[in-house]
Amino acid sequence: MSERGVSVSRASGTPLMPPVSSASRVLLIAGFVLASLNLRPALAGFSPVLDEIMNDLGLNAAGGGAITTVMVVCLGVLGPLAPLLARRFGLDRTLLAGLLILAAGVTLRAAGSVPALYAGAAVAGTAIAVMNVAMPGVVKQHFPSRVGPFTAIYVSGLVLGAALASGSVVPIERATGLGWREVTAMTAIPALAAAVLWLPQALRRPARQEAAPRPFALLLRNRVTWYVTAYMGIQSLTFYIMLAWIPTIFKDAGLPADQAGYMLSLTNLAQVAATLTVPVLAGRARSQVPYVTAATVLTIAGYLGVLFAPAALPWLWMIVLGVGQGASIALALLIITLRAPDPVSVTALSAVAQSVGYTLAALGPLLIGALYQLSGGWTLPLLAGLGACALQLGAGFLAGRPVTVVGTDGSHPAEGSPSSA
Repeated sequence: MSERGVSVSRASGTPLMPPVSSASRVLLIAGFVLASLNLRPALAGFSPVLDEIMNDLGLNAAGGGAITTVMVVCLGVLGPLAPLLARRFGLDRTLLAGLLILAAGVTLRAAGSVPALYAGAAVAGTAIAVMNVAMPGVVKQHFPSRVGPFTAIYVSGLVLGAALASGSVVPIERATGLGWREVTAMTAIPALAAAVLWLPQALRRPARQEAAPRPFALLLRNRVTWYVTAYMGIQSLTFYIMLAWIPTIFKDAGLPADQAGYMLSLTNLAQVAATLTVPVLAGRARSQVPYVTAATVLTIAGYLGVLFAPAALPWLWMIVLGVGQGASIALALLIITLRAPDPVSVTALSAVAQSVGYTLAALGPLLIGALYQLSGGWTLPLLAGLGACALQLGAGFLAGRPVTVVGTDGSHPAEGSPSSA
């Protein structure tokens, strides 16, 4: 199957929404930004009070860890629901439904019983899976000539939302005297606020799309789909390895527990800087290969610093790692948007890439933990992580080239025009 085409083509038949007023445009952007801030708080804001939840409900370590596992598994397995919903109801209504289901899920999770805890986690995870997959399509639909900047905006919102949630849950709990049920249920508030702002978009007539009975069939036969999927999956793997184990690695290297936790926060802040800038620059380029190469090299440098001198300059390694990993996730999501010619194709490609990506990400921390138990130290696990980084570099080279997957209607976008960023 041909791979001819450019990263983004205005000649590809991308459907445009009807013209909107300046006020409607402001409301659109505000709703989009607030929706992006809701992509991670239900996950990131739960971990800081996990010990309290386990003590309250009598859960052991495996039972406590299973709460997050349920959500991550939903991210990987249920992402393909988004293209089906988008084809039936439109992307805007799918995103609205995701926000409302998210609010319902976190409220159910906080009901106070073990069955509600797991059921709510599954509902919230399903909502996040749908929104994760829908967001690149929303960018393609509403901002087709500004893909780079609006990818930067929503990926930064994703990272910032996670940082705000993880850093604010315990202070809110202490300041208000509320328990874990109330503070975790508060995650529903920004989700409902985003739904209110996004409601006008959902009430508008959906953009017209060409009929595509089996969008996955064409995508799965195109090798560009698998290049993009491999890059999304492997960069997710190298990210979640460090997310899961960085505090433990630093504590084993002699850092106090609070400083080890601060290092994780520092790398999250560094990611925000990368996600704000890299998609804007990379989206203007015909090829994203130089950017994915630089991002992976920085990730490798962070891994090497943690491997050989974790206690020497931990803040430096975390900044380097954060910039590399923040740029990598931003580029993965940008490439998904650029490599498909229309919102339907973007949503389908996003479903494939993110489903595989989060499945791999869930396996990474488990495999690294097993290697640590086997070897009794962090050298072998971190070398394995560096091996994954090498695979990330190869996948990024293939995914970053300016070729486009065939559209869900079988069309081949035209060649020769610059990226619409």
